[in-house]
Order: sequence, then structure tokens, then C-alpha cells
Amino acid sequence: MDFTISAEIEAYRTKIARFVEAEIMPLEERRDAYDEHGNIARDHLERLRDKARSEGLWCLQLKKETGGQGLGKVGMAVCYEEMNRSIFGPVVFNSAAPEDGNMMVLEEAATEAQKKRWLKPIVEGKVSSAFAMTEPHPGAGSDPSMMLTTAKRDGDRYIIRGRKWFITGAENAQHFIVMAKTSDDPRKGLTAFLFDRDRPGWRIDRRIPIMGPEEHGGHCELIFEDLEIPTEDVLMEEGDGLKVTQMRLGPARLTHCMRWLGLAKRSVELARAYAGERFGFGQRLSERESIRMMLGDLAMQIEIGRLLVMKAAWELDHGRFARKEVSMAKIHVANLLHKAADTAIQINGARGYSTDTPLEWIYRYARQARLVDGADEVHKMVLDRLLRKEGRGFWHWDAEGG
Repeated sequence: MDFTISAEIEAYRTKIARFVEAEIMPLEERRDAYDEHGNIARDHLERLRDKARSEGLWCLQLKKETGGQGLGKVGMAVCYEEMNRSIFGPVVFNSAAPEDGNMMVLEEAATEAQKKRWLKPIVEGKVSSAFAMTEPHPGAGSDPSMMLTTAKRDGDRYIIRGRKWFITGAENAQHFIVMAKTSDDPRKGLTAFLFDRDRPGWRIDRRIPIMGPEEHGGHCELIFEDLEIPTEDVLMEEGDGLKVTQMRLGPARLTHCMRWLGLAKRSVELARAYAGERFGFGQRLSERESIRMMLGDLAMQIEIGRLLVMKAAWELDHGRFARKEVSMAKIHVANLLHKAADTAIQINGARGYSTDTPLEWIYRYARQARLVDGADEVHKMVLDRLLRKEGRGFWHWDAEGG
């Protein structure tokens, strides 16, 4: 593959870098810029979103006819990495989870009528959304076949019953995609449904307290008690739920990695800055061999992560599923983010453990990276399954004319 990015993508990257540095990063030092859950406060967010729109930096990941700029996955990899130099970055540009993945799957899978009803308000930033799939034990997690939430057809409607949990953004969401079991068919037994927050028959049981800072709307447990959804609000067709999850989760896992690379780079930046100014025992920290080895290793690991992400993005842009590429990127970058934050805190000492820098925020956030959208172990099993199937072909190169 050619690693040269287009002039258009570089122009967006440069604009985003300037915006993040000048408009977003200064807020990280202000306590009034945080809400009670450790995210950017709404009044600051809306002001920055208006400015991002005015500068043409809104929803870059979507097609132009949808309201974006059609950057493709490679362009997204470049720009998302730059956005997440700040802990507040992606949400300002309407490129944060879960909105990002929901918009992309609706853009690809929804009918024109559904796009107008469900997608357009999210693109415009008028409403938030959530994707409800994960269930408490013994229900579905990384294995959708374990789905216990059911949808029973009753004339021109479906009746949804069940429970979901750790649904990101649910407390603030107006539009939802919910996965439910419609038959026992292992391949065609799941269906995706669209519903509005104001529809009766469901409720938020609790907002689940978590270790780290939260996305707006938190991570919630939902109970469905005879939620009625009309047939026109089925996403794709009955039985296409597994296809919907594959369409959404593969790219969404990769966009997580794109953003995490930005946070990993920011961690190194904070570590290098402090090591360059701090003296101890007659020597600047940055001159100590141990510190130089720590930072050099992180620089290499970040570049490996960037290569894995870019390869997966390139595969997706060429119409492939990129299952092994996405899994490899997800494993590596999730662990890298945790290591980068941990190393940066160690170099900064007590300062890194305080809230004087974003490092403790990044560290708390980083631990979930190895769990969300599939734990490390699940992705390693995926890779082993593909290795068993492909053998030596697992490591093939695409050849011209092949």
C-alpha cells in the first residue's frame, strides 16, 4: 500500500491539529470545563461544536450527501488520531463513540426514509444515540448467538422483551438501535430495530458506575417490558441482525484504535515535556538511559499501532472485512494505550497521579480499552481461528493481477 496521504486529508489534519491546540486543549486545565462524570461540560461542548461546524470540521467520516466529507477509513485514521490529542477532542467533531459507529451503520444500512428519521438528527447534532446489544450473564456479550432479548412479531409490530447493560450513552440518547432474537436460526436469528426514547415499554434501570471517565450518557442497564416497534423501524430485514452487528462493530473497533493512538501520543508528549525540565541527582530526567529506553519503546509501539490501523483502514476502504487486521489493531493499540499512560505517569511521578495533567484521566479511561468491543482474549481467538483456516496464507501479500 502507498502510505502517502492526499493533500485533502493533510489539509483536514492540519486544520484539526490547530483547532485542538487552540480551542480544546486549554479547557483541560479548567475544572468548570468538566461535567460530573469527567467529560466536557455541555455548554463548552456546544460552543466548540458550533465553531467546528463553521470551520468545516463536522462529521468528516460520513459521505458528502449525508453531511460529511467522505474521507474514507484511511482519512479517518489520520484525522481521528489528531482529534484525540485532547481528551475532549472527538466529541467536538461528532466523531466519538457511540455516535460515530451508529451514524456509519445507518448511513450504510438504513432506507432513505429511515435516514431522514433516524440518521439526519444525529448528523446535525440535534440528538444523541445508543447501540443496545450487550446483555447481563448469561446473555450476549462478545458472542451475539447468546442473545436473550426477544422480539415477537405481532401483526405490523414487534414486541421487545429483555435486558441490556453497559449501553454507552443511553442516558442522553434519543435514538436507539437494539438487537433482539427473532428466531433460533444461528445465522438469521437476530434482528436490529430502531426506536425513540419517548416510546413506552422500556426504561433505564440504572446508570452503572464505572472506574473511568464516561461518555455523555454513561453506561446504562436497560429493561424492555413489551416495547412495541413498528415493522418499518426494522433496520435492514428481519434476520439481518448479525449482518448489522458486523457492519457496525468492525469499523467501530478500528475507530476506537484511531482515537486511542492520539491519546497514546499525548501521553508520550506529557512524559517528554516533564522529563525535559525535571532534574534529579544532578541530571535531567530526559538524559537518563532508563527514561530514554521507556520513551523510545513507546515511540516504536505507537508506530506499530499506526501501521496496523492504517493496514486495516486500507483493507476496509477496498471493500474487505479486514477481520484479522482489525483484531490485531484492537489488541495492540488497547494495550499500548494503557502502557503509554502508565509510563507517562511513572515519569511524571506524583504530578502524573494528580489531576494537574490529563494523565490520570487517560489512565482510568485506558483500562476499558482492553474490554470494549471485544476483550483481548476474544480477538486472539479470532486470530487463531483465521490462522487455522488460512495456514501460511494468513500472512500473504496481495499481488497485482491476483
